[in-house]
Amino acid sequence: MNLILPCEKTFFSSLRPGDWLSLSGTLYGMRDAAHKRYVTLLQRGAPLPISLKNQWIYYVGPSPTKSGDVVGSCGPTTSIRMDPFTPALLEEGLAGMIGKGYRGEEVRKEIGRHGALYLITFGGCGAYLSRFIKKSEVIAFEDLGPESLFRFEVEHFPAMVCIDSRGIDFYGMKK
Repeated sequence: MNLILPCEKTFFSSLRPGDWLSLSGTLYGMRDAAHKRYVTLLQRGAPLPISLKNQWIYYVGPSPTKSGDVVGSCGPTTSIRMDPFTPALLEEGLAGMIGKGYRGEEVRKEIGRHGALYLITFGGCGAYLSRFIKKSEVIAFEDLGPESLFRFEVEHFPAMVCIDSRGIDFYGMKK
Protein backbone atom coordinates (compact mmCIF):
# COMPACT_ATOMS: atom_id res chain seq x y z
CA MET A 1 0.00 0.00 0.00
CA ASN A 2 1.25 3.48 -0.84
CA LEU A 3 1.28 6.10 1.90
CA ILE A 4 1.95 9.79 1.18
CA LEU A 5 3.60 11.65 4.07
CA PRO A 6 2.75 13.66 6.05
CA CYS A 7 -0.73 12.29 6.53
CA GLU A 8 -3.75 12.33 8.78
CA LYS A 9 -4.31 9.24 10.93
CA THR A 10 -7.79 8.66 9.49
CA PHE A 11 -7.09 5.44 7.59
CA PHE A 12 -4.56 3.92 10.00
CA SER A 13 -7.31 1.73 11.49
CA SER A 14 -7.31 -0.36 8.29
CA LEU A 15 -3.64 -1.30 8.75
CA ARG A 16 -2.48 -4.37 10.68
CA PRO A 17 0.88 -5.63 11.92
CA GLY A 18 2.72 -7.27 9.04
CA ASP A 19 1.28 -4.97 6.34
CA TRP A 20 3.94 -3.60 4.00
CA LEU A 21 3.88 0.06 3.02
CA SER A 22 5.62 2.15 0.39
CA LEU A 23 6.22 5.63 1.83
CA SER A 24 6.61 8.77 -0.26
CA GLY A 25 6.89 12.35 0.95
CA THR A 26 8.55 13.91 3.99
CA LEU A 27 10.24 12.02 6.82
CA TYR A 28 12.21 13.61 9.64
CA GLY A 29 15.41 11.86 10.71
CA MET A 30 16.15 11.95 14.44
CA ARG A 31 18.18 9.84 16.82
CA ASP A 32 18.74 9.91 20.57
CA ALA A 33 20.46 13.30 20.92
CA ALA A 34 17.97 15.14 18.70
CA HIS A 35 15.06 13.53 20.56
CA LYS A 36 16.51 14.64 23.89
CA ARG A 37 17.05 18.20 22.67
CA TYR A 38 13.60 18.44 21.08
CA VAL A 39 11.84 17.19 24.23
CA THR A 40 13.92 19.54 26.41
CA LEU A 41 12.80 22.49 24.25
CA LEU A 42 9.23 21.25 24.46
CA GLN A 43 9.35 20.98 28.26
CA ARG A 44 10.79 24.49 28.55
CA GLY A 45 8.13 25.96 26.26
CA ALA A 46 10.89 27.13 23.91
CA PRO A 47 10.39 27.52 20.14
CA LEU A 48 10.55 24.18 18.31
CA PRO A 49 12.35 23.70 14.98
CA ILE A 50 9.34 21.85 13.49
CA SER A 51 5.81 20.92 14.42
CA LEU A 52 5.34 17.16 14.66
CA LYS A 53 1.58 17.28 14.02
CA ASN A 54 0.84 14.42 11.57
CA GLN A 55 4.58 14.01 10.85
CA TRP A 56 6.81 10.93 10.75
CA ILE A 57 10.20 10.33 12.35
CA TYR A 58 12.76 7.90 10.96
CA TYR A 59 15.20 6.79 13.66
CA VAL A 60 18.41 7.29 11.71
CA GLY A 61 21.81 8.97 11.77
CA PRO A 62 23.10 9.03 8.20
CA SER A 63 26.70 8.22 7.34
CA PRO A 64 28.70 10.96 5.61
CA THR A 65 27.46 11.71 2.11
CA LYS A 66 29.76 10.77 -0.75
CA SER A 67 30.24 13.21 -3.62
CA GLY A 68 27.31 13.01 -6.01
CA ASP A 69 25.01 11.22 -3.53
CA VAL A 70 21.95 12.69 -1.84
CA VAL A 71 22.72 11.08 1.51
CA GLY A 72 25.08 8.53 3.01
CA SER A 73 24.09 5.11 4.25
CA CYS A 74 20.77 5.55 6.03
CA GLY A 75 19.77 2.47 8.02
CA PRO A 76 17.43 2.43 11.01
CA THR A 77 18.70 2.56 14.56
CA THR A 78 17.34 0.58 17.50
CA SER A 79 13.99 2.13 18.35
CA ILE A 80 13.66 1.27 22.02
CA ARG A 81 16.33 3.89 22.78
CA MET A 82 13.77 6.55 21.79
CA ASP A 83 11.11 5.20 24.18
CA PRO A 84 11.77 7.77 26.96
CA PHE A 85 10.93 10.57 24.50
CA THR A 86 8.11 8.98 22.51
CA PRO A 87 5.10 9.74 24.75
CA ALA A 88 5.85 13.49 24.67
CA LEU A 89 6.18 13.43 20.87
CA LEU A 90 2.94 11.50 20.46
CA GLU A 91 1.24 14.16 22.60
CA GLU A 92 2.48 16.72 20.06
CA GLY A 93 0.63 14.87 17.28
CA LEU A 94 3.35 12.61 15.85
CA ALA A 95 1.65 10.23 13.40
CA GLY A 96 4.32 7.57 13.11
CA MET A 97 7.84 6.34 13.66
CA ILE A 98 10.15 4.09 11.66
CA GLY A 99 13.05 2.13 13.10
CA LYS A 100 14.08 -1.39 13.93
CA GLY A 101 13.28 -3.73 16.79
CA TYR A 102 10.64 -3.86 19.44
CA ARG A 103 9.24 -1.10 21.67
CA GLY A 104 8.57 -1.12 25.39
CA GLU A 105 5.12 -1.90 26.75
CA GLU A 106 4.37 1.71 27.79
CA VAL A 107 5.22 3.01 24.32
CA ARG A 108 3.16 0.28 22.65
CA LYS A 109 0.15 1.38 24.71
CA GLU A 110 0.79 5.06 23.94
CA ILE A 111 0.97 4.34 20.20
CA GLY A 112 -2.45 2.68 20.45
CA ARG A 113 -3.87 5.45 22.67
CA HIS A 114 -2.84 8.08 20.12
CA GLY A 115 -3.87 6.04 17.05
CA ALA A 116 -0.32 6.32 15.68
CA LEU A 117 1.83 3.71 13.90
CA TYR A 118 5.25 2.22 14.48
CA LEU A 119 6.88 0.80 11.36
CA ILE A 120 10.03 -1.24 10.99
CA THR A 121 12.39 -1.45 8.06
CA PHE A 122 15.45 -3.46 7.11
CA GLY A 123 18.30 -3.29 9.63
CA GLY A 124 21.79 -3.62 8.17
CA CYS A 125 20.67 -2.28 4.79
CA GLY A 126 21.50 1.42 5.10
CA ALA A 127 23.11 1.68 1.65
CA TYR A 128 20.03 0.09 0.09
CA LEU A 129 17.57 2.29 2.02
CA SER A 130 19.45 5.47 1.08
CA ARG A 131 18.36 4.86 -2.55
CA PHE A 132 14.79 5.78 -1.57
CA ILE A 133 15.86 9.17 -0.19
CA LYS A 134 15.67 11.77 -2.95
CA LYS A 135 16.53 14.85 -0.91
CA SER A 136 18.24 15.35 2.45
CA GLU A 137 18.91 18.45 4.51
CA VAL A 138 19.82 19.27 8.09
CA ILE A 139 17.13 21.55 9.48
CA ALA A 140 18.10 21.82 13.17
CA PHE A 141 20.69 20.81 15.77
CA GLU A 142 23.50 20.85 13.20
CA ASP A 143 26.08 20.63 15.99
CA LEU A 144 24.94 17.03 16.61
CA GLY A 145 26.45 15.84 13.32
CA PRO A 146 24.78 12.59 12.21
CA GLU A 147 22.31 12.97 15.09
CA SER A 148 21.05 16.33 13.79
CA LEU A 149 17.41 16.80 12.81
CA PHE A 150 17.10 15.95 9.11
CA ARG A 151 14.33 16.45 6.58
CA PHE A 152 14.21 13.71 3.97
CA GLU A 153 12.10 13.50 0.86
CA VAL A 154 11.50 9.83 0.11
CA GLU A 155 9.96 7.83 -2.72
CA HIS A 156 8.67 4.31 -2.20
CA PHE A 157 10.56 3.83 1.07
CA PRO A 158 9.79 0.27 2.26
CA ALA A 159 8.48 -0.34 5.78
CA MET A 160 6.24 -2.79 7.60
CA VAL A 161 3.61 -2.06 10.24
CA CYS A 162 4.97 -3.33 13.54
CA ILE A 163 2.58 -1.68 16.01
CA ASP A 164 -0.77 -0.70 14.58
CA SER A 165 -3.05 2.15 15.61
CA ARG A 166 -4.79 -0.09 18.18
CA GLY A 167 -1.47 -0.93 19.87
CA ILE A 168 -1.24 -4.48 18.52
CA ASP A 169 2.41 -5.47 18.20
CA PHE A 170 3.80 -7.71 15.45
CA TYR A 171 6.41 -9.08 17.85
CA GLY A 172 3.72 -9.89 20.42
CA MET A 173 1.70 -11.74 17.81
CA LYS A 174 4.60 -14.17 17.30
CA LYS A 175 4.47 -15.47 20.89
